[in-house]
Amino acid sequence: MTLQFTDPAAGTPLEALAPQDDYEIVRRTLEFTSERYRRQPTLAETARAVRVGEAHLEAVFRRWAGLSPKAFLQAVTIDHARRLLGQGLPLLDAAHEVGLSGPSRLHDLFVRFEAMSPGAHKERGAGLEITYGFADGPFGRTLVLWTDRGLAGIGFSDSEHGGDEGALRDMLGRWPAARSRRDDTEARLWVARVFEPAAWRAEAPLRIVLIGTNFEVRVWERLLAVPLGEATTYGRLAAEIGSPKAARAVGAAVGRNPISFVVPCHRAMGSTGALTGYHWGLTRKRAMLGWEFALARPAAATRP
Repeated sequence: MTLQFTDPAAGTPLEALAPQDDYEIVRRTLEFTSERYRRQPTLAETARAVRVGEAHLEAVFRRWAGLSPKAFLQAVTIDHARRLLGQGLPLLDAAHEVGLSGPSRLHDLFVRFEAMSPGAHKERGAGLEITYGFADGPFGRTLVLWTDRGLAGIGFSDSEHGGDEGALRDMLGRWPAARSRRDDTEARLWVARVFEPAAWRAEAPLRIVLIGTNFEVRVWERLLAVPLGEATTYGRLAAEIGSPKAARAVGAAVGRNPISFVVPCHRAMGSTGALTGYHWGLTRKRAMLGWEFALARPAAATRP
């Protein structure tokens, strides 16, 4: 079903958007503000640029991130993001940079993980059965993969990278000898479980399985220790796993992380604090950091 929205100021129908297009609105907004952040565009200017009405843009952001577009956009523009994340400093220490204040209790994903034997990786997944499916999530159309041991992969479908087929080829290509089958119904349950903060409970941890080389698994395990609302650098990760000269190899392992968002590779930065690359796109990385900033600062949701 698609919805027809009307700009209350103009009184004319806007582009029809389906509910799953919320992330597309977010993506357009992030791109626009990344280019125009020095001008601090108004809500009206942003709404015109992304081709939706002001009221709808406001509603999408409050539903998606829990705070107003103004506060969200301040938190994730390139300049602010670099300052907030410079040298791996906690985002919360720089809250006043974006006009947010007030203490709050942090939320994060409670995860119980196990690493599959190195043989499973070396054998390219032979003997492994992977179920996969697609569902709509806060960061766009989401591909989820799981085994009988737990969640094994999260990726994203983007039209510029081959859509669903491209995302599936990317993810299953990591374990080409594995058997696979599709189940979109269960995929929707996984997406709800992963991206709904109310489901993040220590007494009911999310089970994940890490499938990679020994070195990769060590890096991914360390990423799991980076709290929501904070960031780290590749160099710091390398030092923490006992390989201080392996920052480049650590960066490669971060890039090969199969369980995006849950294993928070988006919290890894370059040595200067720059966002650097992200397998699923820098726009999505900025979106994840902004979304987490909103969770870490729920009090900010009441600010205009």
